Amino acid sequence: MTAPAVKLRITEIFASIQGESTWVGLPTVFVRLTGCPLRCSWCDTAYAFTGGENRSLDEVLAEVARHGLKHVCVTGGEPLSQKGCLPLLSALCDAGYAVSLETSGALDIGAADPRVSRIMDLKAPGSGEVERNLYDNIAQLKADDEVKIVLANADDYAWAKQQIATHRLAERCTVLLSPVAGELDPAQLAEWIVRDRLPVRFQLQLHKILWNDARGR
Repeated sequence: MTAPAVKLRITEIFASIQGESTWVGLPTVFVRLTGCPLRCSWCDTAYAFTGGENRSLDEVLAEVARHGLKHVCVTGGEPLSQKGCLPLLSALCDAGYAVSLETSGALDIGAADPRVSRIMDLKAPGSGEVERNLYDNIAQLKADDEVKIVLANADDYAWAKQQIATHRLAERCTVLLSPVAGELDPAQLAEWIVRDRLPVRFQLQLHKILWNDARGR
């Protein structure tokens, strides 16, 4: 029996500069899938919750190829909420791209192609979605994955410190701490990290600094 064709609901595909993670600054093609089961209080891509356009896997791959870049980031929304995300990740790897996946941490990351670098959130209390964290994902993290924690206030920072220590996150992979824009002073977060000698990487969203735009265009 012939396998059914892979279909994806796509919000947008575009080339820009990667604004986050250890891949920051790299020219990257972004494939933004539509839909997300979470509603984080600070979400800056709510436009990807609904809408989008149905595309075949071949159509997506062809559009990615037209941009002529090595790095591809599959993001959302929550890309893993679509079944087609997994074959998309594998197909991109097969085509020779360096692939990263930006995921909320609320869905199982274990089935993602092992060639993919998974940039996984842990949702702090200020997000309003802390109960959605799937802690079983932590045991599946590999050295080239990354954990991102977005912080809105001092309570979020204290929570993040506890998670880093309890789960020994920095021994598993790179840990990224980011301030919520307009809520937590970036300099304050940087000072806390240095004060506590926290084994993490501070980050700002470079695309917002450059273009004041979550899309990075």
